[in-house]
Amino acid sequence: MRVITTGTRLAAMLLATALLAGCASTKEEQAPDVAEGQLYQEGRAALEDGRYTTAVNRLEAIDTRYPFGEHAEQAQLELIYAYYETSDWEAARAAASRFIRLHPDHPQVDYAYYMRGLAAWEAGRFSLESLRLIDISKRDLGATRDAYSDFRDLVRRYPNSQYAPDARQRIVYLRNLLAQHELEVADFYLRKGAYLAAVKRGRWVIEHYPEAESTRDALAVMVEGYLGLDMPERAKESLRVLIENAPNHERLNGRTFDPRYVKADPISA
Repeated sequence: MRVITTGTRLAAMLLATALLAGCASTKEEQAPDVAEGQLYQEGRAALEDGRYTTAVNRLEAIDTRYPFGEHAEQAQLELIYAYYETSDWEAARAAASRFIRLHPDHPQVDYAYYMRGLAAWEAGRFSLESLRLIDISKRDLGATRDAYSDFRDLVRRYPNSQYAPDARQRIVYLRNLLAQHELEVADFYLRKGAYLAAVKRGRWVIEHYPEAESTRDALAVMVEGYLGLDMPERAKESLRVLIENAPNHERLNGRTFDPRYVKADPISA
């Protein structure tokens, strides 16, 4: 005969309780088997009441059960917001992209573009706090780049959208952030003696973020990087552009540039 100890019985009871709770939870999460209109009403009510998990549940049910129903398009649109409010940034972006693909001419498609960018913005929000890390080269600003691209898509396609003014403000901030990040990486490369990589980062900033505040610093990076590569003529060429665009730059003493990391003599344009 097998003896069941008190500890074994307790563990079994706890397991059974957990299984029952799981079944109950699953049952509660299942959308009721009702008509599309009622599902939509319940989803809308949940959105208005801030019960976003329930809203997701009802709106997903409409999308699954009634993909061509009366409320299908609006449910897909509102599902983007419901995902956003539950902090499911990936789902919000996926839902927005799907809506854009399925309904490119919808009168509210600009909202889908905006929410896609906003979800990426939130996904990268910790990247927006600080750029200073022990090893900046390992920093990943993928979500921040996605937000920048999404907001640019919005203002390019729908410049008169009600969401465009906010998107433009975010673009300026993100552009400066991304440019600064590239320069942090370039600075890291200069310290490590990877001068060609530093020059490429500086050029990238100038080519891709020409309106960013950091373009002057990008020129300074290129000057120093070319000095490290023992290419004085290219360094002087970049220096002349720096002097022309930022004569009072902190790295300049008149028309002379003093390298910070590279072991080289100061150069003048």
